[in-house]
Amino acid sequence: MQYKNSIEKFTEIFKKSNLSISKFASLIGKDRRTVTSWIDNISQIEPNDEVKDKICSIFRYPNSIWDEQCSSNDFIKLITEIPQKEVRIIDDDYLGRLSYIMNLEEGGRFVIQAQFPGPMYRDTAVKKVYKTKTSPEIEELKKKRIEKMLRYDYDTTEWYSIKSVLSFCFASIGNFYTKEEKIKLLELMYELFHNNYNKKLFLFDSFSRKIYGIETNYISINVKQKILFFKSPIESVFIEIQNKNLVERMHKYYSSPVQAPSHVNFLESVKIIKILQDALKYNNNLKQTYEMINRMTNYGELFYNNLSVDLQKEVTSPVKLKR
Repeated sequence: MQYKNSIEKFTEIFKKSNLSISKFASLIGKDRRTVTSWIDNISQIEPNDEVKDKICSIFRYPNSIWDEQCSSNDFIKLITEIPQKEVRIIDDDYLGRLSYIMNLEEGGRFVIQAQFPGPMYRDTAVKKVYKTKTSPEIEELKKKRIEKMLRYDYDTTEWYSIKSVLSFCFASIGNFYTKEEKIKLLELMYELFHNNYNKKLFLFDSFSRKIYGIETNYISINVKQKILFFKSPIESVFIEIQNKNLVERMHKYYSSPVQAPSHVNFLESVKIIKILQDALKYNNNLKQTYEMINRMTNYGELFYNNLSVDLQKEVTSPVKLKR
């Protein structure tokens, strides 16, 4: 399709937005009648610079989309493709990726962990789980990162899915830890996060909303620098995003009590880590541990959601979480 003027481009942007006419009009500061006249090609008066600037600001389009020299192909490309400067592929070796993480998380970190426990805690407490290539430089950098993570004053906010925590404690397949190693790791996590307001641990229910799967990627959000990155399914590749709106939206989603997925607050999360540690010490199974959590905390419902349908029939109904 050829776009002859800014009215036709305006109409295409409106269609792509999937917004109602009323909503679109309110966003750009125009009345519904004016917007309708452009969309229905009734008015020949083209949108002024103020409207064009507002559209570019709201939808993050470059102002060049309105230029006469901007061809139809270029126009479609500019309003549909992600600007390359906002996405970067980090395809370094292990040492390069580790250096990247340390630089981005130097002053603290806000992360959604892919699995429990995080790799630095794992490497602190137990023998190597995965066979990876190493070198003196890598081991030295890992040592520095571990030391930083273990510092009392290092600011960290970490989100783990309840599913990953229960799998760590009770899964009989895909579990690389001995009972003693599990207890040791839970003890380490408890000691680090207990009564330390520099460190916050949240346990969230990945089944409470349509977010199942987000916990399968390590996501690190640096809201100050407006950068987030996540590990791709290919272990050797990181995807960095510098879209300010997306970074702030992701951070707000996990930092707002109202918007965040159903979760255990950071004080109670530490208490539950202790309950899990004791459960393993005394050889309690998943059913017994759930009953203890349901009895001793207000978050039985979230753990109940993570039990199998058959197991749910065998346990006490949870106390409903107050929202």
